Amino acid sequence: MIRTPLRVLTRLLAVLAVVLATVPISAAGAMAEPTSPTVTWAVQPADRNGPDGRRWIERTLDPGEVVTEHLAVRNFSDSDVVFSLKAADGYLTDKGRFNMLPSNEKSVDGGTWISVQEKVTVKAGGTKVVPFTITVPEDATPGDHPAGIAATVTSTGGTVAVESRVGFRVMMRASGTVTASLAISDLTASYAPSWNPFSAGTIRVGYTATNDGNVALTGSGSVTVAELFGLVKQDGPTQVAETLPGGEQVVDAQIDGVWGLGRLRTTVSVTPTVLGGDATDAVIRPGTATVTTWIVPWPQLVLVVVLGLLVLAYRLIIQRRRRRLAQLLDSAREEGRAEGRKASPVG
Repeated sequence: MIRTPLRVLTRLLAVLAVVLATVPISAAGAMAEPTSPTVTWAVQPADRNGPDGRRWIERTLDPGEVVTEHLAVRNFSDSDVVFSLKAADGYLTDKGRFNMLPSNEKSVDGGTWISVQEKVTVKAGGTKVVPFTITVPEDATPGDHPAGIAATVTSTGGTVAVESRVGFRVMMRASGTVTASLAISDLTASYAPSWNPFSAGTIRVGYTATNDGNVALTGSGSVTVAELFGLVKQDGPTQVAETLPGGEQVVDAQIDGVWGLGRLRTTVSVTPTVLGGDATDAVIRPGTATVTTWIVPWPQLVLVVVLGLLVLAYRLIIQRRRRRLAQLLDSAREEGRAEGRKASPVG
C-alpha cells in the first residue's frame, strides 16, 4: 500500500482553499472546507415565501425611493451554519463574469445602497428567507449602479483565513435619461499577406471599446477595409460583449480577402444595445474610429519583376534570332552574288 505523506496532503488542502476563495458569486451552490465538516450552500433571489426563479434582481428606481427585496439562503450541509451576509459594488472580470468587490475593498456606488442583516443561521438542510432594503440616494445619477449580495463562510486552517461566498447580482437603474454610448480607441490594424500573389491576405484588427454611457450594454457593428482609394472594400462583423458603465472590452476582429495594395483605410463602427429595462427613449451613441496603414505588396511586386524579366528575356531572344536570321540572309545573298559572278562569261 502506498501512503501519501502528511506534507503532500497539507499542500493539497491549501490549494483547494485558494481555489474556493477565488470562485466568483453566482446563484449556484458553494462549498467551504474549514476544519469543521464540509459546508455547502446556495443563495437566490426570493419573495417572502422562498426562491422565486429569478437569476438576479433587476430594478428601475427613482432617486430617494426605498424598496424591500428578499434573498433565500439554502443550507445543504448536515449541520446548522451561521452565514455572514454582505453587499458590495459589482463589476465584470476580464473574462466577462460578474463579481462583487472583496470584503477588504470599500464600495462607493450600488453596494452602499443595500442594507441587510449581518448574519443568518440556517438549519441543516433548511432554507432561510432574508429581507434586504435598497435605498436610492436623492442625488443618484441616472443609469445603472450594479451590485452583488452574497452569503459567506470564513474557514480557518492554521494562520490562513479563507472567505468563501456565493450570491447573485443586483442591477439597480436610477430613473432618468438612459444613455448607451461606446467609445472606440487604440485601434490597430496589421496586415498578414499571402505569399501567393494570386491570393488575398488578412487584416487583423484590435481596439478598445469603452462604455462611456450610464447603462450596461453590448455592441454590434462592422469592420471595413478600403484599398485602391476606396475602389475595393472588404468588411466583416464585430461584437462587443456585455460592458458595465465605465468598463471596457478589448476586441479583436479579422477581415479576409484584403490584397494590401498600398494604402489601407480600416474603419470600425459599433452601435450599442441597452441591456435590461425600458430602452424606448434611450440615447444611442455609436462609436467609430479609423486607422490608415500603408502596405508594400511584396508578392505582387515580385510577380511584376519576374514578369518584367521574362518579357525582357523574350525580347532579347527575339532580337538575337532576328539578327541571326538577318545574318543568314546576308550570307545567302553574298553567296548568290558570288555564284552569279562565277557563272557570267568574260567578254
